[in-house]
Amino acid sequence: MKNTLETRLGLFVALIVIAAFFIMFILGGFELFQRNYRLHALFNTAQELKIGDRVKMAGVEIGKVDDIQLADGKVKVTMKMREGVVVRTDSIAAIHFAGLMGQNFVSIDFGSATAPKLDPEQNVKTAEQPDLNTIMARLDSVAGGIENITKTFSGDKIDNILGPFTDFLKQNSAPLTATIANLRAMSGEIAEGKGTIGKLIYSDALYSSTLTTVSNLQNTSDEIKLTLGDARKIIDGVNAGEGSLGKLVKDEKLYAETTTAMTNLKEILQKMNNGQGTVGKLINDQEFYKNAKLTLQKMEKAADELEDTGPLSVINSVIGKLF
Repeated sequence: MKNTLETRLGLFVALIVIAAFFIMFILGGFELFQRNYRLHALFNTAQELKIGDRVKMAGVEIGKVDDIQLADGKVKVTMKMREGVVVRTDSIAAIHFAGLMGQNFVSIDFGSATAPKLDPEQNVKTAEQPDLNTIMARLDSVAGGIENITKTFSGDKIDNILGPFTDFLKQNSAPLTATIANLRAMSGEIAEGKGTIGKLIYSDALYSSTLTTVSNLQNTSDEIKLTLGDARKIIDGVNAGEGSLGKLVKDEKLYAETTTAMTNLKEILQKMNNGQGTVGKLINDQEFYKNAKLTLQKMEKAADELEDTGPLSVINSVIGKLF
């Protein structure tokens, strides 16, 4: 009997311990059979965050809050992350609330795929979110503003605002009625395709013309693209030294020969300006200029006398004039 009682008592205690472990595992107090690592995040305020609150990424739980401490004017939140969860160096952590009962959690975004992952015990970048108290304060301010607006439209104030408008409608009811009738007639004509606006909306010919114009513009755009493509090919060919123009631009030997030729031409022109050489003397010699001018005058005078003399006389006259 004694052994049976002790056996039952031992089984009962064992069941209680197993049930306690199971309950704590379900509630997240112990994460049995799971390896993990820790990351930290620094916030200006904990926003009612508690140890054991969830850490999520894209709505999926990836860890839990392990510790919350004050550190150098900040709130240091330590998170226990599941092994295999990758948090990037540019990931951002923020505290969100999941309900009005203060069920806050830490949300971490993915970050960029090219950023390196954080090592254990490193800090995650953070962003501050407005807490529930701040949101409620803002809502209270908005509600107060709406209440003030509604108060301004009560009693005599509404009469003061709407009174002149009502008097205007009463005094101008006939013109307003005529204007509305004209608008109704205009809208009817437009609906029937009459007038300029009606034709613009309902004319098939105008639609076809517009469609043709758009098609022509598309063709023109395609031709411009082809032209630009050909121009790009030509420029690429020139840059590659292809063709006559490419050789003129890229051939170093031709460039050197052209430079030498320009230098020689410059020297020749300078010598001509200085009166050097045969051509330079012909250009700059004043005596030669006077003799040439005198010879031309004599030839002109001789040409005038050709009309009155025969061929032999002309030859003798020209020789005599010249010499």
